[in-house]
Amino acid sequence: MKSHRIALSATGCAAVLLLSACGGKEEAGSPAPAPAPAPTSSAPASSPATSGTVPVSNADATAPGSELKVGDRAVVPFKYGNDKAGTIAITVKSIELGAKEDLAAYGDKAKGMTPVYIRMSVENVGGTDLTYSSVRLRAVGADGKSTGVIITGETPKCQSETAKKDFKTVGATFETCGLQAIKDGDEVGGATYTDSDAYKDKPVIWKK
Repeated sequence: MKSHRIALSATGCAAVLLLSACGGKEEAGSPAPAPAPAPTSSAPASSPATSGTVPVSNADATAPGSELKVGDRAVVPFKYGNDKAGTIAITVKSIELGAKEDLAAYGDKAKGMTPVYIRMSVENVGGTDLTYSSVRLRAVGADGKSTGVIITGETPKCQSETAKKDFKTVGATFETCGLQAIKDGDEVGGATYTDSDAYKDKPVIWKK
């Protein structure tokens, strides 16, 4: 649901008091009395409507290329689709291997793969409307490089969740699990965030 902002403004109107003289004749040739000046009142400046957002500067964001540990929190710029953008905080809670049997629904496509489950919590830091968005982290090998495996979806033990309709205020959170995979026999070294221009070449990495 899109939020609608309504700007409120105050308009000041000066009241004009008209005065008239009565009861006596004006002397011939005497100038007519000047009208009394209208009292003026200054209206207070209108206050802009608050949006509930919190500006987040680049200095507040986790630096590209930062190495974190599981359990650490990273604050990063985030964009979802064509019209949703803001700042989020990601805390990786665990990076664990699943059982090969968990990928049975993928059939032969998952042959030679072992699932990796990246469990995380996501917080709305900037307070912009990020409803129904989803966050993706990528698994990397022990050398910090790509696992060479691409997989999408979920398993019964790793459910991918999206932000709910209230994920548009500062402090709103949700938890999710990201499904990744490695080749059988390989080791998983961590998870990276690359879904922002500043982090494509220098991702934030949580080391296992």
